[in-house]
Amino acid sequence: MRPYLELLRHVLEHGEKRTDRTGTGTLSVFGAQSRYDLREGFPLVTTKKVLFPAVVRELIWFLKGSTNIHDDLHDHTPIWDAWADEQGNLGPIYGHQWRSWGGDTKLDQISEVIQTIKTNPQSRRIIVSAWNVADLPKMKLPPCHAFFQFYVGMDGETPKWLDCQLYQRSADLALGVPFNIASYALLMAMIAQECKLAPRHLVHTLGDAHIYLNHVEGVKIQLSREPHPLPKLVLADKPVLDMRFEDVALEGYQHHPFIKFPVAV
Repeated sequence: MRPYLELLRHVLEHGEKRTDRTGTGTLSVFGAQSRYDLREGFPLVTTKKVLFPAVVRELIWFLKGSTNIHDDLHDHTPIWDAWADEQGNLGPIYGHQWRSWGGDTKLDQISEVIQTIKTNPQSRRIIVSAWNVADLPKMKLPPCHAFFQFYVGMDGETPKWLDCQLYQRSADLALGVPFNIASYALLMAMIAQECKLAPRHLVHTLGDAHIYLNHVEGVKIQLSREPHPLPKLVLADKPVLDMRFEDVALEGYQHHPFIKFPVAV
């Protein structure tokens, strides 16, 4: 996870001090990119504890098309509670856009990309977007991780690897980004398995990459720690949309102690 730590250090040392929507204040750099090679292990931050079960629950919730925190208590994670209304609704956020984009004709973007990877692996249109401009006013929180694209690496004429590039417009480096990296690495690994490919590179492209001012001391602690070896991801042999929480496991996750970073709402 050294690319993540290098990004943290860069923003801490060179970030511009800015005000923000939450009133907390940030150190910010615009335009950054990190690359994670899943052949080296699963990219879960080890310099602090990351709650991987919450990563899995949220991703399964998205893949079901859910947009209410009460849709399935088994897969509920409290991450979204601060933004939900009294009935638990969040508006047409990620799950809706991924699985039911559009008006009268609903488009299941996840199913479409899986089918395209299987049937037209060299396509340059293997894309999922959560940034639906018409729906933004209805969302309790507009998408931060807004757009992602898959790329199938070839061995001659044979599809072999799956890469994914994520564009994230707003990136909370201390609290949110380790979660985002793990979530998209997990999604990429799940799709790769269904398509009989090996997951390779996760490319993370960031718009506003920032450290909240009340996270700075915790970031300094994290940067003083030596990373542990990366864990191994183990998946049940199931199609992506049949996956459940118990179908995902992590082996050998060694980590430093948890660092509490307050959430800026």
